[in-house]
Amino acid sequence: MIHELRIFHCVPGRLPALLSRFENGTLRLFEKHGIKQLGFWTVAIGESNNDLFLILQWESLAERELKFGAFLKDPEWLDVRRKSEEDGPVEASITNTILVPTTFSMLR
Repeated sequence: MIHELRIFHCVPGRLPALLSRFENGTLRLFEKHGIKQLGFWTVAIGESNNDLFLILQWESLAERELKFGAFLKDPEWLDVRRKSEEDGPVEASITNTILVPTTFSMLR
């Protein structure tokens, strides 16, 4: 089991648009493609309140490549993304990290 930490660094003022995109479109498409999310977090206290943290769970890198690749090419996803950016870009950047649990981790 591997986990993917994705951090969306939003353009100032655009976090609400990103949250809406996930809640009203992306999550449904994740389900369609069999992508399992463990959770989403925003920052209450920390370096930037323009960030959204997301953790995805995968059985393997091969599963990630197959399912996430299909998601990124899905015309419905491309439309959801385009509509969310009608008022300008949402993300300034995205940080992506693949995490491997330690032998003593509760999540494995």
